[in-house]
Amino acid sequence: MQYISTRGQMAPAGFCQILLDGLAPDGGLVVPEVIPSVSAAQRERWRELTYPELAAAVIGLYATDIPEADLAALTAAAYSEKNFPTAGTVPLTRLNPSLYLVGLSEGPTMAFKDLAMQFLGQAVPYVLAREGRVLNILGATSGDTGSAAEYAFRGRSNVSVFMLSPAGRMSAVQRAQMYSLTDPNIHNIAVDGVFDDCQNIVKAINGNAAFKQANSIGAVNSINFGRIAAQIVYYFWAWLRITDGVAPAERDDVRVNFTVPSGNFGNIYAGHLARRMGLPIGRLILATNENNVLDEFFRTGVYVPRSRENTLATSSPSMDISKASNLERFIWELLGPEEFQVRWPELERSGRLDLSSWQSRLTDEYGFVSGASSHADRLAAIRSVFDECGVLIDPHTADGITVARRHVNDGGSVTLVLETAKAAKFGDTVAEALGDRAPAQSPVIAELLARPQHVVEAPNSAQAVSDYLADHALR
Repeated sequence: MQYISTRGQMAPAGFCQILLDGLAPDGGLVVPEVIPSVSAAQRERWRELTYPELAAAVIGLYATDIPEADLAALTAAAYSEKNFPTAGTVPLTRLNPSLYLVGLSEGPTMAFKDLAMQFLGQAVPYVLAREGRVLNILGATSGDTGSAAEYAFRGRSNVSVFMLSPAGRMSAVQRAQMYSLTDPNIHNIAVDGVFDDCQNIVKAINGNAAFKQANSIGAVNSINFGRIAAQIVYYFWAWLRITDGVAPAERDDVRVNFTVPSGNFGNIYAGHLARRMGLPIGRLILATNENNVLDEFFRTGVYVPRSRENTLATSSPSMDISKASNLERFIWELLGPEEFQVRWPELERSGRLDLSSWQSRLTDEYGFVSGASSHADRLAAIRSVFDECGVLIDPHTADGITVARRHVNDGGSVTLVLETAKAAKFGDTVAEALGDRAPAQSPVIAELLARPQHVVEAPNSAQAVSDYLADHALR
């Protein structure tokens, strides 16, 4: 398997190379030259696999330059009982006959990001050791990516993490998970801005090829295709589990919908690839909060990223994103490489990309539908799921539940909502929704919040972050 850039100026590269580089050297995002196909017979052979075994099988279709035995060892370590103590790693919870919750928050930081990041936490050091290199990971987080990356790489001798976060825009638990770490290879930088500003700084520094090479810079944001490959796994896992009780002759006819709370389009892009690989997915239901740029795109075909001033601070802060980096991969596929090279610069010039003439294909061919959720919607969803099922959900998952209910059975027999995080990470919003019925803060969370926090403050400046990185990078 070889990878190319959406911008068309990168020589084909293998998985191990793009795993370390993150962003393509021409400023584009890497995409596989060919999307692998998985037959119904192959899916059935995967049915009896454990989660680590399934991860090795799925990721192995993309990471063909890692020997099978080595990849199996990496996924076994990533998805060990220590990291994911819940039986099965990714449990499914039935909310009603047509709605299920896919439990993606059983990892060390209580968020879905752990499922991809724990794999990278094994795979990246493996490749570095094989090549005798070090890596300085530069990332941006709107909430959960940062802690997931830091917990995956903390204590590594050949990796340092420099994580940018928007000052004052994360929950108290999200901040505590990141800023309380004292490992010398972990660097937290709070930027005076919103997540999109942090993301722009990461892109600007990655775009400086000389600086990137001199400081051995890589990325583990969702722009890193290694994360996308690892996220594809739980789409297959969830479909296999939901069809366990279906007669074998009828399984291939079972189409399910997946609802994905989405800010940067990485998680749902993994679902798109799973669908292209042959997984019987009916609809990919994209859920946003009030920062509904992606919802507008999939409803109208017009993509208009918003400025930091127009990016709202909401009660589902990990989705407070108004410029979805991974959308570039999908638009490249939608338009085709040649048309993409003509049309994409329009976005850079005008801040707007009108693909309304392509809009019908978004649903008819690719299966996307979308919707937005408000704060009131989140509170109502948290209450109703707790009242009806006794299940606590976080506000981002509540966005997913809200939009999923509008599309139940729209193209699939059941709808699976991808969980985003544990409700405990967003105690204030859960308490607002449930009042006196809200669970008391756990001793684990109380202890976490009480730890001293360490963070470097920085202006919204790529130069300031570059200077800090150059002074603290591994050599």
